[in-house]
Amino acid sequence: MDANKEIKTPKTPKQQNKFMKFLNSKKVAPFVFVSPFIISFLLLTLYPAIQAVVMSFQRVLPGDRQFIGWSNYERIFNPTFYRALENTTIYVILTVLVLTVLPIIFAVLLDSKMVRFKTLFRASLFIPSLTSVIVAGTIFRMMFGESDAAVANQVLGFLGLEAVEWRYNSWSAMFLMVILCSWRWMGVNILYFLAALQNVPKELYEAAEIDGANVFQKFYYVTLPFLKPITIFVVTISIINGFRMFEESFVFWETSSPGNIGTTVVGYIYQQGIQMNDMGFGAAIGVVLMLIIFVVSFVQLLITGAFKRGDE
Repeated sequence: MDANKEIKTPKTPKQQNKFMKFLNSKKVAPFVFVSPFIISFLLLTLYPAIQAVVMSFQRVLPGDRQFIGWSNYERIFNPTFYRALENTTIYVILTVLVLTVLPIIFAVLLDSKMVRFKTLFRASLFIPSLTSVIVAGTIFRMMFGESDAAVANQVLGFLGLEAVEWRYNSWSAMFLMVILCSWRWMGVNILYFLAALQNVPKELYEAAEIDGANVFQKFYYVTLPFLKPITIFVVTISIINGFRMFEESFVFWETSSPGNIGTTVVGYIYQQGIQMNDMGFGAAIGVVLMLIIFVVSFVQLLITGAFKRGDE
């Protein structure tokens, strides 16, 4: 045995703990905890966004890419895009109203003492959001079919009204998309507001009762101010999800709708980028949509005062 050969000694527990102490230090620990989000954001969000911007200036063919400048953007503003943007905007406005106002009302009712089996209701509210949109859309297509035997038309016939071709009228097409989205996300938003209601001090309600406030006055002056942060959150995610909506339109019309009554901006991206194999043009539409979402969300947060400090 060579006497000069170094003998490796196992690390002592003290040496092994130095690395853990380094990770747990106040300066390093925050970066360790946020690193999964940062890595996923860089790989799954920022990198694809940059590639989409680059692709929007290209003509993309199998095995060939050519930079064509602003040509893709010059093609965007056409009647089909305007109709898709109009449909998407109306959809966003309606879903924001429905998925904000009704969840607040239902949350207040479920939080009241009059309602029994609250735990059962709260647990069941998640079920629609866990259901596949394709499965739910298939059921909705059967319920709102064009025949007189469809459930919705049977109800109209019972009320003495004429049957409606739900997927072939502009107003009914929008109704189908909004009702499917509302059915899917109503329960989740109710749970958001129910959680916020738990933070409202009961003493404020008692003080309001002493001052002679009725039910509506307590709701307006006590409940709503405490629900403002979660309301801003719900409105923001409803706006973002509304502009990027695709499934609710696809399950009813798949490739295209008559007269583009159900075409949305994301659906237009799918038509041009995937079906027509024009990836550069589809990427340009996506960049424009990204800018629209950013501007609308920023203005909404600015109007609602979300950027103000809490002590102001």
